[in-house]
Amino acid sequence: MDPMNTYRSYEDLPKIKLPMEQPIFISDSTIRDGSQMPGIIMNTQLKYKIYQYLNKIGIEKLETFVYHDRDKKAIRMMLDHGYEFPEVTGWARAVPADIDQVLAIDGIEETGILMSVSDSHIIDKMGLSSRKAAEDKYLNALQYAVDHGLKTRAHIEDMTRADNTNFVYPLIEKIMDIDSNCIIRLCDTVGYGVPFSNVDEPFGIPSIVKQLKSNLGVKNIEVHTHDDFGLAVANTLAGYWYGANWSSLTFLGIGERAGNAELEKILLFLTQRVEGFEKYNLESIIEFSKFMEKEIGIKVPRNKSVVGKNIFAHESGIHSSGVLKNPFTYEPYPPEVVGGERVFLIGDSSGLELLRHKVQDTLNDFMDIEIELKKTDPRLKMIQQEIQELYDTEKRISCISDEEIRAYVEKYFVFKPIARQETHHESIYGEFNEERD
Repeated sequence: MDPMNTYRSYEDLPKIKLPMEQPIFISDSTIRDGSQMPGIIMNTQLKYKIYQYLNKIGIEKLETFVYHDRDKKAIRMMLDHGYEFPEVTGWARAVPADIDQVLAIDGIEETGILMSVSDSHIIDKMGLSSRKAAEDKYLNALQYAVDHGLKTRAHIEDMTRADNTNFVYPLIEKIMDIDSNCIIRLCDTVGYGVPFSNVDEPFGIPSIVKQLKSNLGVKNIEVHTHDDFGLAVANTLAGYWYGANWSSLTFLGIGERAGNAELEKILLFLTQRVEGFEKYNLESIIEFSKFMEKEIGIKVPRNKSVVGKNIFAHESGIHSSGVLKNPFTYEPYPPEVVGGERVFLIGDSSGLELLRHKVQDTLNDFMDIEIELKKTDPRLKMIQQEIQELYDTEKRISCISDEEIRAYVEKYFVFKPIARQETHHESIYGEFNEERD
């Protein structure tokens, strides 16, 4: 008889394996796509700092615009720093003049080239007469970049609303004829992609990736997804699961409209749930998030996964009690993985065990000694009753602060020490309070 599986710690849980076991990598687009988020302005120092955080994490590439002096100044600072990672890459429209701007920056060896493929983009946005005109434009630009020694990335824009069978796949075959190592970026531009394996093109991310990999022989497939339907992360992971070896992400998911797939979510899933991703270090993620929140003025929701303030905050009685006994019970990964800290908050759903823990910690800090407080101490009940009255009478709609807990400790344990027999180290209480009298 097989032994039972016991899952009581993080180490007990098995990790998932990528089905195709291909090496996978990340290209960050926070500086490029993220900067297009309305209301966000990224100055040179901000871009440089983002580059440094990406280096700490171990991200392989980043992409950036090269149009303005401020772009070029930031690029120069990044390249001069000399980090091996992330590699700084350019971005261009499918015109030689844009590619010339990339070529003018010594140190950039790769550029993305925008290739819009849906009829709406080709005809309505770009004003081209036909798909053939778009194809000629894209292939000429790609050939120009290759002829001038650049590695290339073809940004197949709006692929999940395009006629892939009759136009996009034949176009990609021609792209591969020009540059067999070209990274084909599958762009889910307005979030129409879905991660389900039985959905055909243009929507099915698995279907598209399998077509690119198995039928067209694309060596490098990158998935770039937007979150308009809330599926950006799922679609990115689906890309990896079906054979993509790159993803394009932004930190905090910043970007146009609903934003992009979040770098921090993909990183967390890979490092904690998937086998073989020790190469990424997430210990600066919380710090990075606080920096971005301050510098670009966005508000990170408290309940946002990975970086929200509530991720390791516990208030309810059942949850808090479970975490106090074994953090694995209600925390899916340790706080230190992302540079976070566990926080216990007293609110309307908090139980006596959490209150005991908070009061004991406050008392020990107050007296600078170690005291173990029993759950049966009547003073705890008195504090709990006062707190619940605040919520019952609707005089309080927020958690009780640490300063307020300290005031309760002073009130009930220092100035009104009763039932000393209910705590350990009774003599310490007596001595302490005699000195106060």
